[in-house]
Amino acid sequence: MSEDRWGVPTRLLATVVLGTLLNPLNSSMIAVALVPLQHEFDVGVATATWLVSGFYLAAAVGQPLMGRFVDLFGARRLFVGGLTLVCVSCVLAPFAPGFWWLVGVRVLLAAGTSTAFPAALVLIRAAAMGNPDSTTAGPRPPAAALAFLSIAASTSAALGPVLGGFLVAFAGWEAVFLVNVPLTLVGIVLALRVLPQVPTRPSGDTSLLATVDLPGILLFSGTLTGLLVFVLSIEGGALWWLAVVVAGLAVLLVLRERSTVTPFLDIRGLVANRGLSAVLGQQGGFNLVFYCVFFGLPLWLGSVRGFGADTVGLLVLPIAAMGVLMTPVAARLVRQRGSRATLVFGSLVLLLATVLVQVLSDATPIVVLVAVALLFGIPGGFNNLGLQSALYEASPGDRMGSSGGLFQTFRYLGAISATSVLGVVFEHDLSSAGLHRIGWIMTGVAVALVLLALLLRPRPTSTPAPPPTAPVP
Repeated sequence: MSEDRWGVPTRLLATVVLGTLLNPLNSSMIAVALVPLQHEFDVGVATATWLVSGFYLAAAVGQPLMGRFVDLFGARRLFVGGLTLVCVSCVLAPFAPGFWWLVGVRVLLAAGTSTAFPAALVLIRAAAMGNPDSTTAGPRPPAAALAFLSIAASTSAALGPVLGGFLVAFAGWEAVFLVNVPLTLVGIVLALRVLPQVPTRPSGDTSLLATVDLPGILLFSGTLTGLLVFVLSIEGGALWWLAVVVAGLAVLLVLRERSTVTPFLDIRGLVANRGLSAVLGQQGGFNLVFYCVFFGLPLWLGSVRGFGADTVGLLVLPIAAMGVLMTPVAARLVRQRGSRATLVFGSLVLLLATVLVQVLSDATPIVVLVAVALLFGIPGGFNNLGLQSALYEASPGDRMGSSGGLFQTFRYLGAISATSVLGVVFEHDLSSAGLHRIGWIMTGVAVALVLLALLLRPRPTSTPAPPPTAPVP
């Protein structure tokens, strides 16, 4: 494999991929360990699920936070630091004296894995431009390298339950954590030998506390955590008082970030950069639809159609498999026509797939179920890669890490919103009619995705990045 094939050095790409696959792997691998952990610590099902929700909440807040640290202190340093945190937390996991200690370990694990993706984007951009100190955008995103990142993430998420099941069966729940130790050790050694230094912290007399924008970080963390907890509460009875608190924190966050010279969340930049805002909106909307299908279809197949778990798994597998298969095709389209064309095509296919949900019934033949699953898998390749490429194009160079972190946060927002939609609808109507209601919600979101892809474009990549000591105009 040559550098020309990927657009960046192969050794660098392999190293950053090893780090980026840890987050999706650990977010899905824990699913098969919940029952053993429930028995081990004598907790209920609802309590046990905090191992999942805690990870999602920490990652949703941690991704943009770690992304900002990547911009300030360097991608290589944060990449190695994140892997070290993952390694240490997973070594400690088997010795957790109680359940909530283990939830704390999962929070640390989420924080550590949150550094890899924003750091990878910064390192890939620098390598693609041939200048590790550069913070300006390149002429075109390295589609092959971004495709490799996307395939690795999708594959690790899909194989997580399989690997987790094998580890739990042969070595107990502890192995789900300990398997990260050799992976991170290899990643640390490779990172220290392969990854270049990309010093990006602004110079000058600005103090560290002002540069980091601690008040902005605290307000953002409080707002996002409150929002996610509110969304998660909708299924069992919404905490409306929390919605008021979240609104107040959001107002304070906007006022703070608009008034500071070095904001954690660049509000002015997001308002001015319509392309970046459109990418983040599409990321949230696409993942809302995707996870409605990925979580909702198995519920319907098992409860309404009466298929066994093994059959349900086989019927859902085409969604992930087709997404992986379509990613190289999407990479070619990105190179030839750009990210906008890729997103338009993927969103149109997604719209068609959501409309076809209305034909699913209690007697739909299996061949039709497989066809619909395959159709939903196509946008998994085109939209994922198209959005990553559009993010690469739209983000200011000195904010690549922060933008990458926000990009991942919107993925979690979409996923958590999807679980709330499923909970609200299926709690009262787990039937084909309920699935059709969810289908119409997905269709509405898909229409919005098509419009965003058609009307809004990323910022031209030739535009120089603004000075890092001032907000983006």
